[in-house]
Amino acid sequence: MTSRFTQFLAVDWSGAKGPRQKGIAVALAKAEGGPPALLAPPDPRGWARAEVLALLAGLERPTLVGLDLGISLPHADAGAFFPGWDASPPDARALWALIDSLCAADPHLEAGGFLAHPEAARYFRHGAGATGDRFLLPGAATREGRFRLAEAAQRAQGVRPVSNFNLVGAAQVGKSSLTGMRMLHRLEGRLPVWPIDPLPGEGSVVTEIYTSMAARLGGMTGTATKLRSIEALNDTLDVLGSPPVSGTGVIDDHSADALLTAAWLRRVHTTRELWHPPALTPEVARTEGWTFGAV
Repeated sequence: MTSRFTQFLAVDWSGAKGPRQKGIAVALAKAEGGPPALLAPPDPRGWARAEVLALLAGLERPTLVGLDLGISLPHADAGAFFPGWDASPPDARALWALIDSLCAADPHLEAGGFLAHPEAARYFRHGAGATGDRFLLPGAATREGRFRLAEAAQRAQGVRPVSNFNLVGAAQVGKSSLTGMRMLHRLEGRLPVWPIDPLPGEGSVVTEIYTSMAARLGGMTGTATKLRSIEALNDTLDVLGSPPVSGTGVIDDHSADALLTAAWLRRVHTTRELWHPPALTPEVARTEGWTFGAV
């Protein structure tokens, strides 16, 4: 596969409450080379989710965008996102629309309205002693929650994703994914989201990424996949063939994740196998989506 992208944008996302998020970081790597660079938010207090939405909607150069969030929920394991609920949507785009509709009163693309819905709430782990009665399917092999096929592939590659139905710990991946799905719904018609949409022949495209996978391919081993210093980040960038970023000392893990993943996308995006994983059938694509890099 030959490259048609002129830049690579990685977004480390956050599902936390509030108008601005210190947990959101955005980094850009240019196709012609050079170190990845952080994009400064419009406000020093951090990015607003609506500002990231506007950034993506306004892209003018062909850009491969990686969002560190789950673009859908498990479906293949039960033939439904929400088995037993007659309002369970048929595909990922309908899921995004349902979430956005039930969160219409929530500011800042938050997802509280969906999680407070009496039926939707039954499928999530909300906190200690607050687990919905449908969080697990009957006969579930583990207590960790349900997983998509892409997440099973991630596990086979040595990382440990958390179920998108889990709202506890691990940076609350469930909330990050739900708020991200609200943004994806509002991008409809502006940017294709692979593989829910076919990979277009030109222009920009959004993919789901998992920063831990980029760290693995950057040479990190063991259970830890977070980079805490610029020196450690530059060691990993070197493995990916990227020039180093400037500076020394401590770096927050959100910024490090975004910088690393932007460089990783630039390095691996022409690998044909990453766009054609064996388990990615048309049905999986339209319902669960996929994580770029999982094979």
